[in-house]
Amino acid sequence: MQGFDLSDHSHRRLNILTGEWVLVSPHRAKRPWQGQIEDIPAETRPQYDPKCYLCPGNKRIGGELNPSYEQVYVFDNDFGALLMDSVEGELNDGLFQARSERGKCRVLCFSPDHSLTLSGMSIEAIAEVVKAWTAEYETLGAQEQISYVQIFENKGSIMGCSNPHPHGQIWANQHVPVIPAQEDREQYAYYAKNGRPMLVDYLDSELEKKARIVYLNEHFAVIVPFWAVWPYETMILPRQHRTSLSELSSQEQLAYADALRTLSRAYDGLFNVSFPYSSGIHQAPTLAGDQQHWQMHMHFYPPLLRSATVKKFMVGYEMMANSQRDFGAEYAAKRIRDSIS
Repeated sequence: MQGFDLSDHSHRRLNILTGEWVLVSPHRAKRPWQGQIEDIPAETRPQYDPKCYLCPGNKRIGGELNPSYEQVYVFDNDFGALLMDSVEGELNDGLFQARSERGKCRVLCFSPDHSLTLSGMSIEAIAEVVKAWTAEYETLGAQEQISYVQIFENKGSIMGCSNPHPHGQIWANQHVPVIPAQEDREQYAYYAKNGRPMLVDYLDSELEKKARIVYLNEHFAVIVPFWAVWPYETMILPRQHRTSLSELSSQEQLAYADALRTLSRAYDGLFNVSFPYSSGIHQAPTLAGDQQHWQMHMHFYPPLLRSATVKKFMVGYEMMANSQRDFGAEYAAKRIRDSIS
């Protein structure tokens, strides 16, 4: 439509992965902020904290002792939200339905160094994390009762992370969870119609347009998705068709680690603070059958909006109607891209 400008005018954008819409209101970024201001957390941490239950040699909350690990360390969550021996059962009483859910929760320490985040680790050290993610995806996914393996990280107290030691989690579910199931549905429908993975075609288009590209290396791309909800949301995508971590070569694992490190450092440089976020890898379910419609990808959802002390709140309209953001994905991509050093 003549005169319509994505950078100035309110509009909706479709999330092709979930089929949901996001409202974009770029003019709202100009309004003054009189809401909550977050405290900037202290950044100085020791390499070893005797009170940390994730540091090498320390006792965890459940009473187990950590070994003196030197790289990546993975263990069963002492208080997992999912258990493999949960009682099976089902309720189906009209409007009241429930079904038991089994699974396993694991914790993955990225490094023995308590002071680090991904941005401070070497590419080779992050590649060891990628290898550990791959091993967990394959091992947990091979279990008969597991249909999906969700790998994720919550970074920063603002995202509810209670322990600053560099670590993430892995939850393996008996059933495919809601959001991966939505992505499975939309990717399958596109593949059935076009004979190609949706996110492969999407990235090809983004590479042509260039407006939302943050970083590229030989094997991976970092972009702000067209439909981004969080202010500085990003996505890491393989540049070739890869349904899961299992299909990455050793060179691709290093390239993935490079993309993770570059993005983490760019985030930290954006507001000159250790940038909080929740991130997670979406990849093919571990169910039997053809999964070629899948393209693995990693989402990053950071909460910061205007500065290190002002965050985005998902309330009101977002909770009652649909997601909304105050500036376009193109502006966010440029800001993150410009902070890469």
